[in-house]
Amino acid sequence: QVRLVESGGGLVQPGGSLRLSCLASGTIFRFTTMAWYRQAPGKERELVARITSAGTTTYVDSVKGRFTISRDNPLNRVYLQMNSLKPEDTAVYYCNRADSNWYPWGQGTQVTVSS
Repeated sequence: QVRLVESGGGLVQPGGSLRLSCLASGTIFRFTTMAWYRQAPGKERELVARITSAGTTTYVDSVKGRFTISRDNPLNRVYLQMNSLKPEDTAVYYCNRADSNWYPWGQGTQVTVSS
Protein backbone atom coordinates (compact mmCIF):
# COMPACT_ATOMS: atom_id res chain seq x y z
CA GLN A 1 0.00 0.00 0.00
CA VAL A 2 1.47 3.31 -1.09
CA ARG A 3 1.29 6.10 1.45
CA LEU A 4 2.03 9.76 0.80
CA VAL A 5 2.73 12.11 3.69
CA GLU A 6 3.05 15.84 3.06
CA SER A 7 4.53 18.29 5.56
CA GLY A 8 6.01 21.76 5.84
CA GLY A 9 2.96 23.96 5.44
CA GLY A 10 1.99 26.81 7.71
CA LEU A 11 1.03 30.45 8.00
CA VAL A 12 3.35 32.88 6.25
CA GLN A 13 3.19 36.55 5.33
CA PRO A 14 3.06 37.66 1.70
CA GLY A 15 6.56 37.56 0.25
CA GLY A 16 7.62 34.79 2.58
CA SER A 17 8.87 31.29 1.85
CA LEU A 18 8.03 27.72 2.76
CA ARG A 19 9.51 24.36 1.84
CA LEU A 20 7.10 21.47 1.50
CA SER A 21 8.18 17.85 1.73
CA CYS A 22 6.48 14.66 0.60
CA LEU A 23 7.51 11.20 1.73
CA ALA A 24 6.33 8.24 -0.33
CA SER A 25 6.34 4.85 1.36
CA GLY A 26 5.34 1.48 -0.03
CA THR A 27 6.72 2.18 -3.46
CA ILE A 28 9.93 2.95 -5.23
CA PHE A 29 9.08 5.99 -7.26
CA ARG A 30 12.37 6.87 -8.85
CA PHE A 31 10.99 6.04 -12.31
CA THR A 32 7.76 7.97 -11.76
CA THR A 33 7.03 11.55 -12.72
CA MET A 34 5.80 13.17 -9.53
CA ALA A 35 3.90 16.39 -8.98
CA TRP A 36 2.66 18.84 -6.43
CA TYR A 37 -1.00 19.80 -6.55
CA ARG A 38 -3.01 22.35 -4.61
CA GLN A 39 -6.65 22.87 -3.85
CA ALA A 40 -8.01 26.17 -2.62
CA PRO A 41 -11.43 26.45 -0.93
CA GLY A 42 -14.20 26.22 -3.50
CA LYS A 43 -11.81 25.46 -6.33
CA GLU A 44 -10.72 22.33 -8.17
CA ARG A 45 -7.39 20.72 -7.47
CA GLU A 46 -4.69 21.93 -9.84
CA LEU A 47 -1.26 20.61 -10.69
CA VAL A 48 1.32 23.31 -9.98
CA ALA A 49 4.65 21.57 -10.61
CA ARG A 50 5.95 18.26 -11.88
CA ILE A 51 9.33 16.55 -12.04
CA THR A 52 10.37 13.59 -14.15
CA SER A 53 12.59 10.78 -12.95
CA ALA A 54 15.45 12.52 -14.77
CA GLY A 55 14.78 15.80 -12.99
CA THR A 56 13.07 17.74 -15.77
CA THR A 57 10.63 20.21 -14.26
CA THR A 58 7.55 22.06 -15.46
CA TYR A 59 5.36 24.60 -13.69
CA VAL A 60 1.99 26.23 -14.05
CA ASP A 61 2.38 29.84 -15.17
CA SER A 62 1.17 31.29 -11.88
CA VAL A 63 4.13 29.85 -9.93
CA LYS A 64 6.93 30.04 -12.50
CA GLY A 65 9.99 31.78 -11.11
CA ARG A 66 8.72 31.45 -7.53
CA PHE A 67 8.37 27.71 -6.89
CA THR A 68 10.99 25.00 -7.36
CA ILE A 69 10.22 21.29 -7.33
CA SER A 70 12.97 18.77 -6.58
CA ARG A 71 13.29 15.13 -5.61
CA ASP A 72 15.58 12.82 -3.67
CA ASN A 73 15.03 9.36 -5.12
CA PRO A 74 17.03 7.34 -2.56
CA LEU A 75 14.92 8.93 0.19
CA ASN A 76 11.65 8.66 -1.77
CA ARG A 77 11.02 12.35 -1.20
CA VAL A 78 9.72 15.21 -3.32
CA TYR A 79 10.09 18.83 -2.27
CA LEU A 80 8.49 22.13 -3.21
CA GLN A 81 10.39 25.30 -2.39
CA MET A 82 7.96 28.21 -2.47
CA ASN A 83 9.29 31.76 -2.49
CA SER A 84 7.62 35.15 -2.87
CA LEU A 85 4.38 33.68 -1.66
CA LYS A 86 1.13 35.45 -2.46
CA PRO A 87 -2.30 35.27 -0.80
CA GLU A 88 -3.59 33.43 -3.88
CA ASP A 89 -1.16 30.59 -3.10
CA THR A 90 -3.28 29.75 -0.06
CA ALA A 91 -4.43 26.14 -0.45
CA VAL A 92 -3.94 22.60 0.73
CA TYR A 93 -0.94 21.16 -1.08
CA TYR A 94 -0.64 17.50 -2.06
CA CYS A 95 1.94 15.40 -3.83
CA ASN A 96 1.15 12.49 -6.13
CA ARG A 97 1.93 11.00 -9.50
CA ALA A 98 1.76 13.50 -12.34
CA ASP A 99 -0.41 11.24 -14.48
CA SER A 100 -3.97 10.30 -13.53
CA ASN A 101 -2.95 6.88 -12.22
CA TRP A 102 -2.79 8.37 -8.75
CA TYR A 103 -1.61 6.79 -5.54
CA PRO A 104 -4.04 7.13 -2.60
CA TRP A 105 -4.05 10.82 -1.70
CA GLY A 106 -2.36 11.92 1.49
CA GLN A 107 -3.80 14.38 3.97
CA GLY A 108 -2.04 17.31 2.35
CA THR A 109 -0.43 20.25 4.08
CA GLN A 110 -2.14 23.60 4.56
CA VAL A 111 -0.40 26.71 3.26
CA THR A 112 -1.91 30.02 4.31
CA VAL A 113 -0.46 33.29 3.02
CA SER A 114 -1.82 36.23 4.95
CA SER A 115 -0.68 39.35 6.72
